Amino acid sequence: MTLLWIVASIGLGALCFFAGWTLRKRAGQKRVASAEIIAERIVSEAQKEAEAIKREKLLEAKEEYLRLKQSVENEFRNQRAELQRLERQLQQRESTLDRRAEMLEEKMRALDRQQELLRAKEEQLVSKERQLEELIAQQRSALERIAGLTQEEAKQLLLESLKDKARREAAQIVKEIKDQARLTANKEAKEIIIQAIQRSAADHSVETTVSVVNLPNEEMKGRIIGREGRNIRAFEQATGVDVIVDDTPEAVILSAFDPFRREVARVALERLISDGRIHPTRIEEVVEKTRKEMEEKLYEIGEQACLDAGVHGLHPELIKLLGKLKYRTSYGQNVLQHSVEVANLAGLMAAELGLDANLAKRAGLLHDIGKAIDRYTEGTHTQIGAEVAKKYGENDIVQNAIVGHHEDVEAISPITVLVKAADAISGSRPGARRETLESYIKRLEKLEELAKSFEGVGQAYAIQAGREVRVIVQPEKVDDAAAELLATDIAEKIQSEVEYPGQIKVTVIREFRAVDYAK
Repeated sequence: MTLLWIVASIGLGALCFFAGWTLRKRAGQKRVASAEIIAERIVSEAQKEAEAIKREKLLEAKEEYLRLKQSVENEFRNQRAELQRLERQLQQRESTLDRRAEMLEEKMRALDRQQELLRAKEEQLVSKERQLEELIAQQRSALERIAGLTQEEAKQLLLESLKDKARREAAQIVKEIKDQARLTANKEAKEIIIQAIQRSAADHSVETTVSVVNLPNEEMKGRIIGREGRNIRAFEQATGVDVIVDDTPEAVILSAFDPFRREVARVALERLISDGRIHPTRIEEVVEKTRKEMEEKLYEIGEQACLDAGVHGLHPELIKLLGKLKYRTSYGQNVLQHSVEVANLAGLMAAELGLDANLAKRAGLLHDIGKAIDRYTEGTHTQIGAEVAKKYGENDIVQNAIVGHHEDVEAISPITVLVKAADAISGSRPGARRETLESYIKRLEKLEELAKSFEGVGQAYAIQAGREVRVIVQPEKVDDAAAELLATDIAEKIQSEVEYPGQIKVTVIREFRAVDYAK
């Protein structure tokens, strides 16, 4: 019985072991299957994440490519603009060299003509001397044949003959001296003006009526406009300028004909943008503060202009008025820069002529001082300027130069003439003043019409931006002597009927051709 119990126990234990082993095996298989599913899910998620990372990296690479492409294109545009600028400079230099070559050729032709005239005069003098010698010989023989004359009467007759000869020779000598003096004076005057222009070369840029204010971002435009436009209306009312908000990226435009107001508005708007507080009350405060600071700065600007022109001892009020000229333009040319240039040109020419260069500079610097207040006072800027100069103790020569540089009164000193010449030179420099295309074309057409109105003129062309008129005459109607007279008449008519800066050269061309063919 005991043995049977033992066997049964062993069988039951084996059966339990087998059952446990089977259950454990099934559980292991389930865990393996679950692990495989989890592994597949992890692999799938990893693949999806890898795809996302791949797409993100591709986008970053494309953005980097576009950025590098934009940078290269910008650099290329800058290089191309620089090359275009250098090309324009080279073209300007070439045109300058061509003009100088033409001037040299013209001078050589003028010298040749003068030499020919001198040779002709020498031949005329030789011929006249022969004629006088023949006349004297004839008179001597006639006196010898006269028997009833006394010695005193013959002597008196001979003296009268010698006096006539001396008068003719003296008149000829005086004429030659005057002609030579006129040629020498014109030549020296041209050399003095050319030297002054070359020694006082100034950069010019025609000023416009708008200013651009850069913004940190596009959102700032909305803050400048304000709710229902209250900020922009308050700003325009406080400054007196127009604010233009358009599609220009990160920028607004300020428009006004008064440069001082436009500058006050620009500085005030930049301060408001930097501060960030933009509302009507703050706008009024900043604009008023900026206006006061700009008015205080006028004295510094005028003082710097005096230093640039080498003028000292001006009254403080005159210095402040000079500072105001920085914010005044004439035909787009800055009046303060123009005044400094006129002072330097007048001083250089006065020094060449042995005049008071400091006085010429002083008169040149103050010649347009009336333009600082002519908008608020009745009268021309020359009259207003002379009154202001007199009020602050400037001498009569300076006052005369101010009121006389537009020929309103007669010049009492050569300084006035020099200031007038320097004013014309500064205003007629290329690029110094703005001229509308319409008025420019009308002036060219007017010049050609005036030239064609004379009899014998075949064609007329206004060239070199209207600074020269070339007239081609009909050779069968106009001879060489009449051509010279025609050039003078055309120049006088242009001077009396056309308004223009600087001077206009009139060239009359007469050409005669005879053509035949040998058969």
